[in-house]
Amino acid sequence: MSAVAQQSDGLVAAAPRPSPLTIHHRDAQSAARAGVLQTAHGAIETPTFMPVATQGTVKGITARQLRDAGARLILSNTYHLSLRPGVDTIEAMGGLHRFMGWDGAILTDSGGFQVMSLATLRKVTDEGVRFQSHLDGATLCFTPEDVVGRQHRFGVDVLMPLDELVPAGAPAATVVSAMRRTTDWAWRSSRVPIRPDRHLFAIVQGGFDAALRRDHAAQLAAGEFPGYAVGGLSVGEERGLTREVAAVTAAALPVERPRYLMGVGLPQDLLRLIGMGYDLFDCVLPTRNGRNATCFTAAGRVNMRLARHARDDQPIDPTCACEVCRSVSRAYVRHLCVAGEMLGAQLASLHNVCFYLDLMRQARAHVVAGDYAAWATVRAEAMDHAEDS
Repeated sequence: MSAVAQQSDGLVAAAPRPSPLTIHHRDAQSAARAGVLQTAHGAIETPTFMPVATQGTVKGITARQLRDAGARLILSNTYHLSLRPGVDTIEAMGGLHRFMGWDGAILTDSGGFQVMSLATLRKVTDEGVRFQSHLDGATLCFTPEDVVGRQHRFGVDVLMPLDELVPAGAPAATVVSAMRRTTDWAWRSSRVPIRPDRHLFAIVQGGFDAALRRDHAAQLAAGEFPGYAVGGLSVGEERGLTREVAAVTAAALPVERPRYLMGVGLPQDLLRLIGMGYDLFDCVLPTRNGRNATCFTAAGRVNMRLARHARDDQPIDPTCACEVCRSVSRAYVRHLCVAGEMLGAQLASLHNVCFYLDLMRQARAHVVAGDYAAWATVRAEAMDHAEDS
């Protein structure tokens, strides 16, 4: 690690930094690994899944329920929290952890996804991004330095730099331009002083071009960031292409540093991605599906609104030990969902988050046991072939 000058206030440039991840076990038949990510709010066993708390809440699930389910790291969003309640309010309330009553670790996305999803409400230049708020039309300006500063004021554990995300099908010149800009923004972000126990990850872009992905990963690896995120996937492309590009990118990243694949996906995909060497994941699927009365189970997805569940006394998933499956039947959850009761969406969402977290626990155990590749292949293929019920 390069020498870094520490300021009188104890803050240190965000990069270069040593890796916060210690890898304890490696699978002999794949690139899967099990380790521990050190954060200011506790040690996180990896691989792990981050429930998405975009606006400071995992929809329909309390902080205590998340903790009881085994969550230790959640994800929030800098763009949305900057609009409301605002950085000043969160800072005045003692930081994001205290504000939302969460004592685990928090990772905040930079707002890079909104650069793509709010394309009609923003302007991108080399300096940064100017958003027109989707709430009230007010102007919100993001620069790389400002985005790191906002997240540092939130008090979060893992920070994402501003990046430019482009959709599937973007012209090659647009992909190259966005990658160049993302690189420049990463260097600018790395010079921002933050607490030494906070981690700024770099984000690898490059569209679906394997050569661009390898090149961008190599450029950013030279910066010795604490960890590396892979962005720009699951943006409308076919799932097989997602996996191909993810594999190429993972292989190009530093082995000893945490790898985070952003915004992907289905349980069976996570198992395959762990086999490529990824450590961290987030996705809205568990809670989004829960709000739409769809539950993930070991036997496939279950549509809780179907009439066949009206008198079904079994739990959502007989193999699941979550609070929901221990307490109520499919018939009851189905009744709540059909009646439009908010508790139906809450119970389905809680079960889904527990399902994802338990899948990560099983994955870690099989890496430690040395049979991850064989177990994951069987489990992923079973989920691929399961029919929704």
